[in-house]
Amino acid sequence: MARSEEVTSQKPLSVDIGDQPVVLWRDNDGIARALEDRCPHRRAPLSLGCIRDNGWIQCGYHGWSYDGETGRLKEIPNMKDQQKFPPVYRANAFAVTEQAGFVRVCLNPKAEVPPGAAPRHGYCGTANVSLGHQEYLNALYDDPGLVIAIRGVHFSPYLMSELHEDNGKLVMERNCQWKMLHWPAHFVAEFPLTLLTRTDPVSGETELTLRDDQFKELLHAVLAPVPSARGVTAVRWRASLGERMPGLRGALLRGINPLSVLSSVDGSKLRTTKPTVSLHGEDLRESLHDAATPPAGHSADQTVAA
Repeated sequence: MARSEEVTSQKPLSVDIGDQPVVLWRDNDGIARALEDRCPHRRAPLSLGCIRDNGWIQCGYHGWSYDGETGRLKEIPNMKDQQKFPPVYRANAFAVTEQAGFVRVCLNPKAEVPPGAAPRHGYCGTANVSLGHQEYLNALYDDPGLVIAIRGVHFSPYLMSELHEDNGKLVMERNCQWKMLHWPAHFVAEFPLTLLTRTDPVSGETELTLRDDQFKELLHAVLAPVPSARGVTAVRWRASLGERMPGLRGALLRGINPLSVLSSVDGSKLRTTKPTVSLHGEDLRESLHDAATPPAGHSADQTVAA
């Protein structure tokens, strides 16, 4: 839902999961908290309020204050006695975890914490892509150049390996070239670069690795897409450089943000891009979903225990 540095104790952050508005902030212990971005009193957005010195979030409309861990109403101006506030007066609280520079939110407050990832530092960014969540993933599969750019790199239409499933992730390798003039023609047999992507079939979170012809890692990134309101996909990403490559080509990757997520998608290019890899991705996602769905008459807990 956010990069760690976007969530502060100074100002609430408004984000959304589809049509569900969420407010994020840090309490006075520095812990990221998430509530539904609506005050239960008059439904005003809590993100328009402020964060108090004690870590509570205060609605800007009538000043009602809420605890981030439970969502319980803690204080109303001119009514200081907590006993007057029954437990029913609360905002919906969501589960929050923070790993590897990302703040993650689950609408189910009892959800298990996902396994942690190795921290990656260096480059980062946030973009609101003008595509729905599934359309964004389809574009990433069929032509990554529609939604991302790596400075100095051209994504070819040729795959080094077909999209396949590996440990619950959708994995694909695409041949790439350096963006240089080719002589005598643009058609060459050599592809000195490959782009390896590993995508979670549900969330769409993608681990992206750019490698040279010796399979040395030149760039590593994690793209975290979230379906947002009005058919937009919010993509947060972090990246780091790997093997240092000498010369002009290596210099193309160094500097300020070698990776970019494109907010505006080329409509003409998108329209003429034929669904290819994404068609196979739909079949793989359905098979993974069927494998994860417990049989009729069994609970998910029973399935896992078995």
